Formats: sequence, C-alpha cells, structure tokens
Amino acid sequence: MNEAIPVTRAVDQGVAKLMPDVDRKRAWLLTVDGAPQSYVDLDEPEHLEFEYARRLGHVLDTVAEAGRPLDVLHLGGGALTLPRYVAVTRPGSRQDVVEADGALLELVVEHLPLPEGAGVAVHAADARAWLEGAPTDSADVLVADVFGGSRVPAHLTSVAYAREAARVLRGDGVYLANLADAAPFAFLRSQLATFGTVFEELVLIAEPGVLRGRRFGNAVLVAAHHPLDTSALVRRTASDAFPARVEHGPALRDFIDGAGPVRDEDAVPSPEPPEGAFGIG
Repeated sequence: MNEAIPVTRAVDQGVAKLMPDVDRKRAWLLTVDGAPQSYVDLDEPEHLEFEYARRLGHVLDTVAEAGRPLDVLHLGGGALTLPRYVAVTRPGSRQDVVEADGALLELVVEHLPLPEGAGVAVHAADARAWLEGAPTDSADVLVADVFGGSRVPAHLTSVAYAREAARVLRGDGVYLANLADAAPFAFLRSQLATFGTVFEELVLIAEPGVLRGRRFGNAVLVAAHHPLDTSALVRRTASDAFPARVEHGPALRDFIDGAGPVRDEDAVPSPEPPEGAFGIG
C-alpha cells in the first residue's frame, strides 16, 4: 500500500508532485511545476474535486443512458481522473488515454494504479499524432484535456484537428474539451468558431464570473452532430458548489461574434494564465 507521503519526480514537462489529501484517506493531488493538474480519490473515483472536471463529468453522464458502456478516447492523461470516473459509472467501457509526457504517465501508473479490469489502455504519444492514426468511427466520446504547461497546445486548436476529431467519432459521438481563457475571449471564441465549422451543435459551460470577464478560468466546450441535452446539463451544473452557465444556440452565436476558425498555419496556444490563476494554497 502507498504511504501517504508526497512524491516528487522530474517528468518530461517539469517537476511533478503527488500530494496526499489529509481529508480523504487515499486521495491525491497531482501538480506539475506547482500548477494543479488532477485530483484522484482511489477509494471513490466517482468523486470529481475540480469544478471543470465535474462539468466534464456532467457531460459524460448525459451523452447516453446511465450506465451504458462507451468507447472513450482521452487526449491528455494527468492522473487519469476521468478514465477512472467512466470505468466506475459506465462499467465495461473501453478507453484509450493518450499522454505526451511519458514520465508523468509512468509516475501516475506506478503510484496511483488503475484497478484490475478497468478497461483503460494508456499510451505515451502526442495527442494529435495519435488522433490522426486512430480508426474512423471508433469512439463514442473524445475528451480533450491537454495542457503543455498551463496552455492548450496550438496544434490542438485548428480546423484540421477538429476534422480529425469528427472523423474518429461515430455519427452520434460527442467531443468535449477543457479550455481556459479570459475576456475578451479571443481564444475561446476562435475555438467555438473552429468547431462550429465541423459540428452542427455547440455548447459552452463556464462559471458566470468567467463569462462576464471578471477573471481567467476554465470553460468546457461540447460539440456534436446532434442536439445535446442542455436541460440536463443546466440542472446538473446549477447544483454544483460553483454553479455554471450553459450557453448554446443564439446566445452562443452572439458570444462568438464574428470570430473566425483557426487554420494550422495561424494556430496559437491558449493564453498564459495570470500569476496565481490556478495556484494552490
């Protein structure tokens, strides 16, 4: 059994630290260069500590009837929080996790091992390279939670990338991504415009304070070829400790406000968070 003491290790993209949560017996916080990356409770993997993770979980809960196994592709691994969540809430799911930082993946698998029979395969690879090699119509859900440091890499922001995501998803599949931005939302608006060229339906989930431009923060983008259950998402996000707004339809089109889609040659990473935006303690 792992001792509840911090573990620090140099990984490919910085220094990773696993820190035990004093309030939960087998829960751990993963940071890289001091920035929180993931939180996992090994005894209760359905517990999602971070608000953005809860919002991704709400989407995962509503994309299909409760308990139905799904084929899920995760771009970005962290501490494997969402793969563990899906394995428990949708037993029998088949999941692939792609994480560019192979040393980080080794650290997580070593100290926070997946349960036997979880149905999760992990791969040390670049997210877009893996996506471009993935079979067509092979996933029900694609979850993108990829940050190089504290920024979404540029090559995961373009129309060409969005088209690859749509190719890998089945016709009734759902794409969801964790993004981060602040007013005037040049990055977030461009991402909505980019995915709007490929998918018919878009939803954005974020805290009102972020959408009003009061602070830098996370936003969850959801895209599909079919209408999404926004009423269920509204109910679930409203009950969170930090309620979020669910934007779609005309309000979301107004938010995009003329932003254009991103080409590979023009792509840039998401903005650098201000000092302390995602810090701890």
